[in-house]
Amino acid sequence: MVNLDRRGFLGLAGIGAAGALGVGAFGAGALGRSPWGTWHAGAAELPASFAGTTLETVATPVGSSGYRKLTAGPGWPTIVRGELAEPKSGRDERRKALASLVQLTDVHLIDAQCPLRFEYIAPFNGSAFRPHETLTTQGLVSLVQRVNAVAAGPHTGRAFDAVVSTGDNTDNHEHAELGWFLTALNGGTFIPNTGAADRYEGVQNSGSDLYWNPESPIPDVYKQAGFPEIPGLLGAALTPVTSPGLDTPWFSVFGNHDDSVSGTLPSGIGPLDAMYTGNLKIEVPGSPEEAMSVAMATKSGPGAVLNALAAITSPPRHVTPDPSRAPFTPREYIAAHLDPAQTGPGPVGHGFAPDAAETGIGYYSFEIAPGVVGIGMDSTNPAGFVDGSLGEAQFRWIERTLIEGSSRYFGADGRAVEQSREDVLFLLFSHHTSTSMDNLIPDPAHPLEARHSGGELVALLQRFPNVLAWVNGHTHDNRITPHPGPTPAQGFWEINTASHVDFPQHARIVEVVDNADGTLSLLTTLIEADSPYEAKHGDFSPAGLASLYRELSFNDIHADPARLGGTVDHNTELLLPSPRA
Repeated sequence: MVNLDRRGFLGLAGIGAAGALGVGAFGAGALGRSPWGTWHAGAAELPASFAGTTLETVATPVGSSGYRKLTAGPGWPTIVRGELAEPKSGRDERRKALASLVQLTDVHLIDAQCPLRFEYIAPFNGSAFRPHETLTTQGLVSLVQRVNAVAAGPHTGRAFDAVVSTGDNTDNHEHAELGWFLTALNGGTFIPNTGAADRYEGVQNSGSDLYWNPESPIPDVYKQAGFPEIPGLLGAALTPVTSPGLDTPWFSVFGNHDDSVSGTLPSGIGPLDAMYTGNLKIEVPGSPEEAMSVAMATKSGPGAVLNALAAITSPPRHVTPDPSRAPFTPREYIAAHLDPAQTGPGPVGHGFAPDAAETGIGYYSFEIAPGVVGIGMDSTNPAGFVDGSLGEAQFRWIERTLIEGSSRYFGADGRAVEQSREDVLFLLFSHHTSTSMDNLIPDPAHPLEARHSGGELVALLQRFPNVLAWVNGHTHDNRITPHPGPTPAQGFWEINTASHVDFPQHARIVEVVDNADGTLSLLTTLIEADSPYEAKHGDFSPAGLASLYRELSFNDIHADPARLGGTVDHNTELLLPSPRA
């Protein structure tokens, strides 16, 4: 059975092993089915604090086929999940807010004109080209505005203590993209353009039917799917963008796109690095077979990619070179965050230690709120490729940090250990998930250092009752997974949030509360950018471009509706035993 209370909470009778809800789990009455196949509260009066979140309203398509506009649909309720601890009645009146934060992830600010991109492999890898990729900066600024407008957790009213961006902040680890990202979050005006100052030089005016050509009547594959023709869009996308910057201190985590070529190949390969700042851009391969060759080569290494590129028979396009497209190193990424001019709402370095630009250490801990500590991990593998892992030094540092904040934990042998320590609660943040950390190729700079998988990290975290959650991105999906431990005290939640580059373009609020009954709750609420749901083609205002960004991402011919996740992956109350009980 299911109960909908006055706060829009759903209490569930049962959740399947995969975390999916059967239709039979829902009772009749105030619940209805949305066009996306999710469930909403149709009649409950919502608190004012829900405004601006998906508790209030959700982007919903109009119609059932073809190119679809979006509109404001009914919000989603909060699902109570009790896999790790039983919910007890009356906790809403007893609970105390401990922390409130926002996770941004996979914003992928894209220099869509960079010569070293592989758009032409999109038929084999949809993320290689997106029809909305010239509008990523406008989309991020609109999300910043939403975070500032919401300002506090919708359930507790606690002002946000922190914002954490869990990686893939840039798309192709370019200095230009990094500058846009930092300015968007810290505040200021920037021009999201590289190369020629007076024109766009990328695949969207190439005339190739592989791409959406918004300013041309060419019947490309996107227009065949119903995409509109919007004259003037490309020029509008390159005009100055002004961001208010976040009002809340924010922290930065590495993603594979911040550490490798197109998020795949290792950086530092001379011929590839030279292509970034060169004047030749391959837009159309000579044949589908040539495109497939490049697509397969990106999974094999830089040598295979160079050979595949050399075999392309079509002539490249001459574009305006730009040194700001040069790729940054991890140390340069850290140094840019440590620049006093990029402090914004703080803190200086946005998590990275003052000497991190010299040491290259991309992981750190930070206080979210009194008694609540965050751990920012670097799950990227310097050897390249999409998936990640942790080096031995980082893995052991995490273990030491958890021990230092735990009065009781479990040793590797399973035996309980008690010590005199002041307990703190831990939330961990990374780009990769537990199932995407199986890239154990040695770090070229430390070839003898062991690498640790996601499964090993799960086992480590289960030794510490003070670990509440591991928050991550990478998959571009909404998915929340319980990780029960050998004892009830040893479980934690893994909270995976959809990207802001692919639909549904979400960020997630996480509120930590003490229920004063031996349990804690993590209240998770998804939010969308602060732009109109209904885009007006030809509206080139900042809000209009951000609105179009969402609409185009929904209609992308490579869009995957499964990224939305299920009801249990959206707005939730995640219970777990209190380690302080």
